Amino acid sequence: MDKLVQYRQIVKQLLQEHAQLSGKGDAVKTQLIFDNENDHYQLNYVGWDGDKRIFGPVMHFDIEAGKIWIQYNGTEDSVAEQLVKMGVPNSDIVIGFHSPFKRQFTEYSVG
Repeated sequence: MDKLVQYRQIVKQLLQEHAQLSGKGDAVKTQLIFDNENDHYQLNYVGWDGDKRIFGPVMHFDIEAGKIWIQYNGTEDSVAEQLVKMGVPNSDIVIGFHSPFKRQFTEYSVG
């Protein structure tokens, strides 16, 4: 299987699993946004908690140059570790929310 196709499937699976786990009830919905053409993938919360508006990303991934970029992780889970368990090598994972300087001190790719 082509690596790009495989990475798209892995990222979608990871987001779908988190969407199922993070149910916020009827008033707050989870939204899965899959942009296969530009390789942007996101899980959002949308809705209301009483009179408080809830809207924002929970996770955001991009696939660029054969690597999965974790652009945002609003959970306590290590999604990089989950990606490794799903078969993605450390060298193909970029912690995009860390500065390029900090990335060199992780076990993942600098970009």
